[in-house]
Amino acid sequence: MKQYLEFLEYIMEDWVLKTDRTWIWTKSVFWYQMRFDLSKWFPLLTTKKMFLRWIILELLWFLSGDTNIKFLVDNWVKIWNEWPFQAYLKLNNLEKDFPKYSIEWQEKLNEFIENIKNDEGFAKKYWELWPVYWKQWRDFGWVDQISNIINQIKNNPDSRRIIVSAWNPEEIEEMAKSGLPPCHTLFQFYVSNNKLSCQLYQRSADSFLWVPFNIASYAILTMMVAQVCDLELWDFVHTFWDAHIYSNHFDQVKLQLSRTPKKLPILKINPLKKDIFSFDINDFELLNYESYDAIKAPIAV
Repeated sequence: MKQYLEFLEYIMEDWVLKTDRTWIWTKSVFWYQMRFDLSKWFPLLTTKKMFLRWIILELLWFLSGDTNIKFLVDNWVKIWNEWPFQAYLKLNNLEKDFPKYSIEWQEKLNEFIENIKNDEGFAKKYWELWPVYWKQWRDFGWVDQISNIINQIKNNPDSRRIIVSAWNPEEIEEMAKSGLPPCHTLFQFYVSNNKLSCQLYQRSADSFLWVPFNIASYAILTMMVAQVCDLELWDFVHTFWDAHIYSNHFDQVKLQLSRTPKKLPILKINPLKKDIFSFDINDFELLNYESYDAIKAPIAV
């Protein structure tokens, strides 16, 4: 993952100052691209520990089209906790009582999570993430885009229209209610010599915290699509518009850049699965993964 460390170095050195809705300023760059060969190794970061189980469960949740976070909460996946919680505080006029990242905020978040686990009505009311981008994957104006791209790859692999778009202008304002207009704007597949590649266009990228998750997630998605379409693996290409590092992540980035990458692992998936929607967490096996310790950093909500 030397490419990823070079990406962080580039942002830290060639940045412009940007602010955003979180009021945390960033070092930002316009446009960057990385390319990962999926045919030999799995691009899982080794310079900090990555929780692959979280990434896989999140992707399976995406593919289901579910917009309620209870599935993740029940499986101890914490990736999306803060966004619906902050929406809950706003909806109930509690933002001033629980300032972001304060001790009181964290205690209230823990209470909120317990309510989700134990109260179905509460979960249905407060853990909906509105029509977020994975809903668009499965239901964009009644179109199931995931099923469509599988059909296209199988029946018209030379098509230049094998695209999944999450950017639905009619529902952007609804997505924004939970702070989540799609960062992963669209992705496209390309078939050549019986090999499958995928390119993700990402409009906004928290480069320290979430980009390593994004790389692994779309690599897994490409592996799954290749398998169900009887293709070999080629590249995952990751293209960014606004790639940024938050100012409260600078120390973490410096620590990560001081570490020497280890050998990349291998990810095996159950070869018997031929339906993109039939995979479960037990169909994935990570081999030979060695990493440094995890590096904690606050989430910009």
